[in-house]
Amino acid sequence: MTQADNWGWRARIGLFIVGNEAVPEAEWWAMAPPGVSVHAARVTSPSPWARWREGRTGVDLADDLARGCRQFAAMRLSAVVLAHTTSSVVGGEGWDEATAASLSASLAAGVFATTNGLDTMAALRASGVKRPFLVLPPWFPDETIKTASRYYTERGFAPAGHLRFDPGRKWRDLPPGDLYGHFMGFEQEIEPLYAQIRAACPADADGVLIGGTGFRCVGILETLEQDLKRPVISANQASLWHCLRRSGVHTPVAGYGNLLRI
Repeated sequence: MTQADNWGWRARIGLFIVGNEAVPEAEWWAMAPPGVSVHAARVTSPSPWARWREGRTGVDLADDLARGCRQFAAMRLSAVVLAHTTSSVVGGEGWDEATAASLSASLAAGVFATTNGLDTMAALRASGVKRPFLVLPPWFPDETIKTASRYYTERGFAPAGHLRFDPGRKWRDLPPGDLYGHFMGFEQEIEPLYAQIRAACPADADGVLIGGTGFRCVGILETLEQDLKRPVISANQASLWHCLRRSGVHTPVAGYGNLLRI
């Protein structure tokens, strides 16, 4: 008799994540169907994780990305994703496409390369969402909130409103940029997030988009969809879905929102 060993015999997916985060891997492993394995490389570079060359002729990958691509190239992967919402929204016009192309050129032939921005937009299109309620983590500063709203608006998904999650009294007096240094990322609770999204979601929003791959939330996606009667998409869910479909894996996944059943 054999036991499950999480071997990626159907697809292996590589993801670049923030160096001190635990959420992305935990959520991906929770949602991944049998036969799909997840392999993370950690990045400590400032955002965005790839920098425009002079004249915007292309991007140069940060050292952590370049090193990770060399390692991923030897692992027979199906897909690789730059799983960082902030890099996508601050990168500027064309950054996602240029970065995906640079990743692809650094990987083995045939490996699908993408970014979280490309993934969330593909998920919004597939779900028929044009006016999402944009929900963002408490550690996003005001400028990043504005940039994220502008990012989706300029790409045809003007948010019906936005919410920066209030993490509660213990954290409320700290500036957003200090929350991670005080380990708020490891004390996230999803029940208050559920309550805030349900209470604040505008009537004219045709869906919900929860940004931030380090933002713990996939455990409430299904319940939010049932209660709001609208699609609810998260950063990690969207990237997993996009990578699965582009890897030829179409197995429906129950319990984590309708997107993973499309």
